[in-house]
Amino acid sequence: MSRFAGKKVVITGGTHGMGLDFAKALIAEGAEVLVTGRNEKNIEAARDELKENAHIVRSDAGSVSDIEALAKIVAEKFGKIDHVFLNAGLAILETIDKFTEDTFDRQYAVNTKGVFFAVKHLAPLIQSGGSITITTSVANTAGAPGMGVYGGAKAAVRAFVRVAASELVAQGVRVNAVSPGFIHTPSMGIPEATPEERAQFQALGDILTPMKRHGSMEEVTKAALFLAADATFTSGLEFTVDGGGSQGVLTPQ
Repeated sequence: MSRFAGKKVVITGGTHGMGLDFAKALIAEGAEVLVTGRNEKNIEAARDELKENAHIVRSDAGSVSDIEALAKIVAEKFGKIDHVFLNAGLAILETIDKFTEDTFDRQYAVNTKGVFFAVKHLAPLIQSGGSITITTSVANTAGAPGMGVYGGAKAAVRAFVRVAASELVAQGVRVNAVSPGFIHTPSMGIPEATPEERAQFQALGDILTPMKRHGSMEEVTKAALFLAADATFTSGLEFTVDGGGSQGVLTPQ
């Protein structure tokens, strides 16, 4: 029997990229899925691709009022739920001399505040034995130029994963994080970058990753679904999917 047959699952940032890949994999395993997105083009594309297999809700992951409204929609459609994947994220590549209060606030709203409040409002709906899986990033610790704000926002989430795991254990809910490295997605994780900037970013990733390639969305999805359903004695973990880079794997000369 499938791990997710009959399970009710919520995915934020699920209308494109890795979140959409999560949704397709979960649907294939028999889950009833609700995905959120903010970009209208992505929402329509997801509707065309997922069709009647998913509930699609427009929701800004950085807006507390939208998150509160989302929790009400989830309760109305599903009642109790089994798994939550908090995948929505925003990265803007800016060095210290370039970032502004606006770009700082936008990244922290989506990557940090949105995650904290999504856990607050969705956790009460999760059944015992369920899970929350949050997408962080190897930028937590990498110290890569241009990722100071994004890395800081994701590092705060990594700390929160441990706290949420300890607070929700009595409810029977596990909380873990999947931490991707350089992953080949449509936006390469930097939606506001130009095609040239994305190409440079991809080339850099292939150099820095010990396996000398980008990971695939499928590889991240496998890790995220493992944490959600199979890692039943694991909570508070950040599981890296980065070709060995953050683990100090040396590249053969």
